[in-house]
Amino acid sequence: MIYWHLFLAFFIPGILGYGGGPASIPLVEKEVVDRYGWMSTQEFGEVLALGNALPGPIATKMAGYIGYIEGGVLGSAVALFAAVAPSLLIMIALMVTLLKYKDSPKVKNITKLIRPVIAVLLGAMTLQFFMTSAHASGSIQTGILILISFWMLEVKKLHPALVITLALIYGGISAVI
Repeated sequence: MIYWHLFLAFFIPGILGYGGGPASIPLVEKEVVDRYGWMSTQEFGEVLALGNALPGPIATKMAGYIGYIEGGVLGSAVALFAAVAPSLLIMIALMVTLLKYKDSPKVKNITKLIRPVIAVLLGAMTLQFFMTSAHASGSIQTGILILISFWMLEVKKLHPALVITLALIYGGISAVI
């Protein structure tokens, strides 16, 4: 039964998460944390941070890791397949239609309508991670980490993977102290 649950936990967000991996992350979190209880919000946030620090698509890295934790190698394979299957199937099925109607104003309007929904989902997830971090580490420390990360990304133009790695190192050091 675990393999079926792993399949559903990553297949459904893959279908509903229009916009790729980042758009489906809040949906995966809902399945993994709330529906199946495989992880806490904090653990999911750590998996997300680690996945962001590594190269490649975030959804597949998370599916592989969570699938492995819950169902071993077979669980990892099932979760990975479930994460990519919706995109693969939809891409194959709609390729001809999209090429035929790519300049249609209706197709362009659909994209414009979906973007705000994705932004709200990502914003809600960010707020939830902020609240979890503020509760666990303190709001001052969380605020300082956010400001330093923002400065490194926007002012110093450091690569996000480097900023995430530095934040992970800081978190590891502060946990030991």
